[in-house]
Amino acid sequence: MNTLKAEKRSMDVKAKKLRREGFVTGNLFGREIEKSIPLKLTRKDVDTILKTNGKGSQVMLEVEGKTYDALIKEIEYNPMARSVDEIDFQALVSNEKVHSVAEIIFVNHDKVAEGIVEEKLTEISYRALPADLVDKIRIDIGEMKIGDAIHVKDLEIAGNDKIALMTPLDAVVVEITAPHNAPIPETETGTEETAAE
Repeated sequence: MNTLKAEKRSMDVKAKKLRREGFVTGNLFGREIEKSIPLKLTRKDVDTILKTNGKGSQVMLEVEGKTYDALIKEIEYNPMARSVDEIDFQALVSNEKVHSVAEIIFVNHDKVAEGIVEEKLTEISYRALPADLVDKIRIDIGEMKIGDAIHVKDLEIAGNDKIALMTPLDAVVVEITAPHNAPIPETETGTEETAAE
């Protein structure tokens, strides 16, 4: 598991000033932490960890000598600066279920021969103990054809009895639809004309 170093942040210094100096601000909260701990992390460290981790990933967070098993809860991006402004962590407790998300990654896009790939969901919301957390779900869509759809209930995570899904089981994750400019079968055209008369 990746380790990320952070320092406690003095609230006397404004977040904007810290960001100008190359820091990312954040907070650490959890059941066993009385008040949330304001943090500052170097942008370089945050960028490095986010290359392989995202929202819903588990990391070891070291704050001034103390290490926390933590979940990346929220990431606030600044689209103008193309950088992360704020990152929030939840300290995990081994026997406490936490609410998290697993990012959906679609693979073999280029192998879909016809139709349009419509990605309906980008993440799956669930509750689980820290030991059972899942941060990424890979879905191979290479064999899918027009009319095919994958629902949440079809995913491996849905069969895991240690995970309580919050996203509805019947929600569509991805489907392949016919292009909108496809020729309309003649039978449909005929009925439309009749209806217009």
